[in-house]
Amino acid sequence: MNQKELKELIEFLIEKDIAEFELERGDVKVKIKRAAEPLPAALPDARYIAVHPPSVDSGGHHPASAPARVDLAAAAAPVPEPEEDLHIVRSPIVGTFYESPSPGSPPFVKVGDVLEVGQVLCIVEAMKLMNEIECDVAGELVKKLVANGQPIEYGQELFALRPAK
Repeated sequence: MNQKELKELIEFLIEKDIAEFELERGDVKVKIKRAAEPLPAALPDARYIAVHPPSVDSGGHHPASAPARVDLAAAAAPVPEPEEDLHIVRSPIVGTFYESPSPGSPPFVKVGDVLEVGQVLCIVEAMKLMNEIECDVAGELVKKLVANGQPIEYGQELFALRPAK
């Protein structure tokens, strides 16, 4: 393998975003491994806000008992109010969340659907096995909490349901 072929191979691997490649041809062995791109720095969490009371008021006193004023609307997004007694369906396993049985087919459930116990809500793929996640409470689907194709963790919230009375 000459230098030109090697350069073309590297350019091809970069173009196709291939991180690791190994080739053996007779007595020549080539192994190419690209370094991962650095991850962007984590952004500060906007939910936590430092509140500093004024140190001296206009009269020259230290207002120890005066309440601090904070414009929370400008500092952070509003925290959503918890909704009325919603039942949360959590993932029983780690894997990848799929909302439909196959690409291009309609999702198992949509927001607003009335669900029954045992009805399939989604599929979680784990180790090449497709695991159907079933509804454990009858009621109305209020929210999907996970995006299609998203990796999920054990115990992660998947759906919010309003239980039937």
